[in-house]
Amino acid sequence: MAIFLRRALSFRNVLLLRSSAIVGRELFQCKSEAPQRILSHSALEFVKESRRGFAKGRNKSKDDSAAGTIEVLPNMGPTIKANTTSQMEAAITALSAELSKLRTGRASPGTFSISRLSNLLDHIIVETGGVKLPLSQIAVVSVLDSKTLSINPFDPNALQKLETAIVESALGLNPKVDGDRLIAAIPPLTKEHVQAVCKVVTKSCEDGRLSIRRARQKAMDTIKKLYSRYPKDDLKRLEKEVEELTKKFVKTAEDLCKAKEKEISAG
Repeated sequence: MAIFLRRALSFRNVLLLRSSAIVGRELFQCKSEAPQRILSHSALEFVKESRRGFAKGRNKSKDDSAAGTIEVLPNMGPTIKANTTSQMEAAITALSAELSKLRTGRASPGTFSISRLSNLLDHIIVETGGVKLPLSQIAVVSVLDSKTLSINPFDPNALQKLETAIVESALGLNPKVDGDRLIAAIPPLTKEHVQAVCKVVTKSCEDGRLSIRRARQKAMDTIKKLYSRYPKDDLKRLEKEVEELTKKFVKTAEDLCKAKEKEISAG
């Protein structure tokens, strides 16, 4: 019996030792060998395509965000209208100043208004030294009495040119040389003299209309440059508003001139 027990224990020990040795060897192999991952060719291609798709998607999102950005354009209408209105108002102001020089006031019977005639001389164009200038820039006109004007040139050498320009004007004056100046007697009031003054008014009115139309043309040129960026309907509406402004200011200029002609005829 004792012998049987010894054999059994010996056999059991042998089995335990053998199993522990196997387990220890497996644990040693697991610790010593680093795990390795081996990807197949198809897996590598899948990873590459995924990265490319992600990059394309990111670029596309940037493009979409850029395309989705809306440019807000400034409203140029008020600025254009304000500039045009300012220029047209300046033309009316200049016209009023020109007409105001033609002071009328009621003259004594049979006598042309001397203050009116003195201002009319300023509009006479004199050619001297190959240059055409208004009389007011080369001479001073003064009133000697209720029937006589004195024209004093800044340059005495221009006296002859001054005389010729005054005689050839439609004012009906025949100045006489008096030393370094000209003396002009005021003629009786006639229909021809009134017509001469009205011609000056007409010319001033036409100059005013031209200034207004130049302001209109500047506005139209500015609007034309905006057609590549702004809606056409908005620009067409703006052009119409500029046209309405032009008609308004032209009518104002014509009304001023008509009132002045009426004043002159009644003077």
